[in-house]
Amino acid sequence: MERMFVYGLDPGLSRCGYCVLDARGRDPHAVALGVFRTEPHLPVPERLAELLVDFRSLLAEFPPHSVAVERVLFQSNVRTAMGVGQASGVLMAESAARGVSVREYSPNEVKQAVTGDGAADKAQVQQMVQLLLRLPAPPRPADAADAAAIALTHVAVTAGVGAR
Repeated sequence: MERMFVYGLDPGLSRCGYCVLDARGRDPHAVALGVFRTEPHLPVPERLAELLVDFRSLLAEFPPHSVAVERVLFQSNVRTAMGVGQASGVLMAESAARGVSVREYSPNEVKQAVTGDGAADKAQVQQMVQLLLRLPAPPRPADAADAAAIALTHVAVTAGVGAR
């Protein structure tokens, strides 16, 4: 059976969480999980270019079937919101340019799908990701766990069932 890679992305300019699931069969498992980091002292265009280089490396190693991205709904810090939006745009544009299907999910949709509670906290999401992916410990930092939760949500939604 051919591997089917599903990406989960938690966009950010300083830390961008990513998870690559091998989603073939009934039991998806993580083949890559972590964060891309950029240095805050660098100009934004350089940081976005660095993020793009890192993302392209991941795409080359694990060609995706689909990409799921956390949708930015609200940020009280405008500077953070801008960076998240810019990072998200780079990731979605690169995916779409490669002909990969991209879908966005709200944080509440992800929490609901993974924990059964749309108001779950970060610790609950990390614990459920650990259980669902049979990891030895909860993924850290939280950006990586969020990316895994986004990927699990997409797998569940496209399969027509809840992630749990």
